[in-house]
Amino acid sequence: MIQKIKIHTDSTGYIDAEIDDNKNPETAKAIIDALPFKSNVRRWGDEVYFDIPIAAGEENSQIEVEVGDLGYWLSGKCFCIFFGRTPASTGEKPAAASPVNVFGKILGVATLFKDTKSSETISVEKA
Repeated sequence: MIQKIKIHTDSTGYIDAEIDDNKNPETAKAIIDALPFKSNVRRWGDEVYFDIPIAAGEENSQIEVEVGDLGYWLSGKCFCIFFGRTPASTGEKPAAASPVNVFGKILGVATLFKDTKSSETISVEKA
């Protein structure tokens, strides 16, 4: 199942994304069931991450991800949006600080998140 969502910050406006339960169905379901939610942005290189009200376990977790991937960071219980290199990157691809469960993707231009600022409010809702 694919669930379309909208992610909003004042810096980016509304960004379309999707949650796909094909790879990590338990993580995807937990996030879909928790929608909508709001939080405050934190930045780590070209990654935005923020606290969300779920606690998911390891499910096909990985460190290296793709630009535009949405991940659940196990250690921080956070929603992550990867849009470029992070301090953990060894090449051009983003890399998480520690394992994440990838559960979705930004539809369109993920690099729009470069304009987000730490502590900015971010919201995620079903489309």
